[in-house]
Amino acid sequence: MTRRAKIERKTRETSIFLDLNIDGSGEADLKTGLPFLEHMLNLWCRHGFFDLVIRAEGDLEVDPHHLVEDLGICLGRSWQQALGDKRGIRRYGFTMTPMDEALVTAAADLSGRSWLHYDLKTPPGEVGSMDTELFAVFWQAFADEGRFNLHLVLNHGQNKHHIIEASFKAAARALNEAATLLKGYDEILSTKGRLE
Repeated sequence: MTRRAKIERKTRETSIFLDLNIDGSGEADLKTGLPFLEHMLNLWCRHGFFDLVIRAEGDLEVDPHHLVEDLGICLGRSWQQALGDKRGIRRYGFTMTPMDEALVTAAADLSGRSWLHYDLKTPPGEVGSMDTELFAVFWQAFADEGRFNLHLVLNHGQNKHHIIEASFKAAARALNEAATLLKGYDEILSTKGRLE
C-alpha cells in the first residue's frame, strides 16, 4: 500500500505542484522562493520520514502570505488523500522536542476534524525573510485541509529560529507517530467506525 498523493493548484496568486509520500525516507526537493520555509519543510520531512516534492511560485513581491497559506492548503489536501480511510493507523501522536533553549510540545489526532491550537509566543519580527506570524497561517491551512487536530505549545525558549524549528520537528514526529500503521490492526480506531 502506497500512501502518496499529488496536488496541483493554480490561482491568480500562486501556482503549486506538490507530491507527498507519507511512508518515505525523509527526502525533500523543494523550490518555493521562500528559503526559510524550505529549510523548515526539509526538517519536517527528515524528522517525519516523509518524502516531499514542491514546485511553487507566488506573488512574493506583494507578500509571502498567499504562497505560505496555499502551500499549507496543498500539503493538507495531499496529507488527507494519502491517508485514505485511515484504516489501521495509530491515530494519535505526541512529542516534546528541544532545539537548544527552546522546547515545543506537539500533539496530533488524525480524527477527521480540524483544529489548531498554536501557542508559540515568538518574539515579533522576521526569521529568514518571513514574519513569524506566517507560521500560524501555514499550520492553520495544513490542519484545516488535512482534517486533523494539531496542538503546538512552546514550553520555553527565546530565539525565533529555534522556536520555529522545534515546532516543525515536533509536528513531524507527532504526525509520523499518528500516521503509523499498527501491526496486526486493520480497523478504524474510532467507536464511530470512521475518521472523517
